[in-house]
Amino acid sequence: MVRIEDLTLSILSKALIIPELKSMDSDLNEFLMLEAKDYQEQLLTVTYILQNPSTNEVVAYFSLLNDTIKFEEDDKRTRNRINRKIPYVKQRNHYPAVKIGRLAVSENYAHQGIGKQIIQYIKALFAFGSRSGCRFLTVDAYADVVDFYENRCGFKLFTETDSDEETRLMYYDLKPFKDAQEVI
Repeated sequence: MVRIEDLTLSILSKALIIPELKSMDSDLNEFLMLEAKDYQEQLLTVTYILQNPSTNEVVAYFSLLNDTIKFEEDDKRTRNRINRKIPYVKQRNHYPAVKIGRLAVSENYAHQGIGKQIIQYIKALFAFGSRSGCRFLTVDAYADVVDFYENRCGFKLFTETDSDEETRLMYYDLKPFKDAQEVI
């Protein structure tokens, strides 16, 4: 099994020459090769590249951006489910979040646990880093990867209103993750 600690992590830059990524999703491949630098230059995302240090091959990448969990006024069920875990005096109609905008793993490294390790890295980055206040991670998961986020990474579906959509909004509460890690 490949460990992300053994890979080279770098932040995308204009000067960085990226070898082609060959994941199973052509849209994710195209984003990295054709759009990621422009998104980053416009301060819309930050893209992180994981490479095999011995071959320079792109193993995976992920893009992060700021987000907000915001409740619709008539969606009391979702609001109550999420607010239940937050002290009453701190409850709001919106909460700070970081969105995983893109995440792709090369076909050569698929099914080796890289995606889950990346999610763990992102959780730790925002639960213990002092980058900004961030209670939740969010992702608009394609229907075919909802199971990965839900069952392997602990994300929850935000609502059922998007059940017929191509993507499903999911969230992960960082507070229980942080509390559990601090006990260890």
